[in-house]
Amino acid sequence: MDAIRIVGGAKLNGEIPISGAKNAALPLMIASLLSEEPLILDNLPRLRDVQQLQQILSNHGVSYMIEGKRPGQDTMAGQTVHLQAEEIIDTCAPYDLVSKMRASFWVIGPLLARMGHCSVSLPGGCAIGTRPVDFFIDGLAALGAKIEIENGYVVADAPGGLVGGEFTFPRISVGATHTLMMAATLAKGTTLLKQAAKEPEVVDLAECLIAMGARISGAGTDTITIEGVEKLHGARHSVLPDRIETGTYAMAVAMTGGDVFLRGARAELLQSALDILSQTGTTVESSADGIRIARNGAPLKAVSVATDPYPGFPTDLQAQFMALMTMAEGTATITETIFENRFMHVQELARLGAKISLDGQKAHVTGVSKLKGAQVMATDLRASVSLVIAGLVAEGETKVNRVYHLDRGFERLEDKLAACGATIERISA
Repeated sequence: MDAIRIVGGAKLNGEIPISGAKNAALPLMIASLLSEEPLILDNLPRLRDVQQLQQILSNHGVSYMIEGKRPGQDTMAGQTVHLQAEEIIDTCAPYDLVSKMRASFWVIGPLLARMGHCSVSLPGGCAIGTRPVDFFIDGLAALGAKIEIENGYVVADAPGGLVGGEFTFPRISVGATHTLMMAATLAKGTTLLKQAAKEPEVVDLAECLIAMGARISGAGTDTITIEGVEKLHGARHSVLPDRIETGTYAMAVAMTGGDVFLRGARAELLQSALDILSQTGTTVESSADGIRIARNGAPLKAVSVATDPYPGFPTDLQAQFMALMTMAEGTATITETIFENRFMHVQELARLGAKISLDGQKAHVTGVSKLKGAQVMATDLRASVSLVIAGLVAEGETKVNRVYHLDRGFERLEDKLAACGATIERISA
């Protein structure tokens, strides 16, 4: 099993290209199930979750072709992938595939809408909370589906097709919003999704579905309206840049000092996080081509923050920000409001010398003058990268074990950081 070895102390300087967003790529790939015609996705990141979803979609009959690189193309550029579900050959998403990645459960929406029946295993994924599928089930039932739970599978039937309906999410759920929006594109009549997620990835999926012939309005607001159509056709769509990767590298630069241009990043996708970062004493300058992050000599200031659904501070940047605050002057309180079990990185940061106390869903982080390298263990995707950020400034050597979590959501992380001066490498454990 691979590990990441870091020798801390180097400032980051240079340029980092931002990859396509994992959280947009996955629902976009799943949308290919809705049409028998090809869906071409540009800027698709090279990630373990993308590869895993490819296997799941292939199980349903989706063909998958990666375009070869063009002469002179940047080696960091995203992939162009052709997906085509000309015929759905299997409406069962088995446990051995779905249990490896939670987002694969979202196939339930397109499969049910197109085929009128499916059987999908209850999901797995990162251990950061229960994240029940009740919203998915209740939402599909509101569209006329009959659903049973049998032997660990959600068995859904709509033999006459789904019908438009109204569903209010009890609380905001990005995954359920993706799933019900996809399902409703082929339902008969009009669907209203209220208290829907407003994340940029939801908007990106809606734009792709519209390009495929769907009739959707209101994506990015509390209420999404979908007018069902008889069928969808093929389309071409480019995956939006990853706001979580953007925020992660921005915090790494703030942590180490230096000056880095995040090429392709879009500030409007994570403005709340950038505003918080500016308050720490970090320079943040956005342009049409990307975002410049710099901190040259100014001390980090402690800033308290609470996670919140978009456009608030993202829960997926909470661990990275906590790593940053371990070296700030003063005490910062970080409140996690989205997931009930997302502080597992705290004990590993403490191994590096961080001073953090927990009080329920609050973490109080008192900055220290230095961190010291140690062996640490990654527990989930975002926690893993927080340890890398801390390791970039820790004295001596830090070894981050179980980095397969990182490969789920960060494309060539060690290469991108090394290109900006970090002493970092992947090693075989």
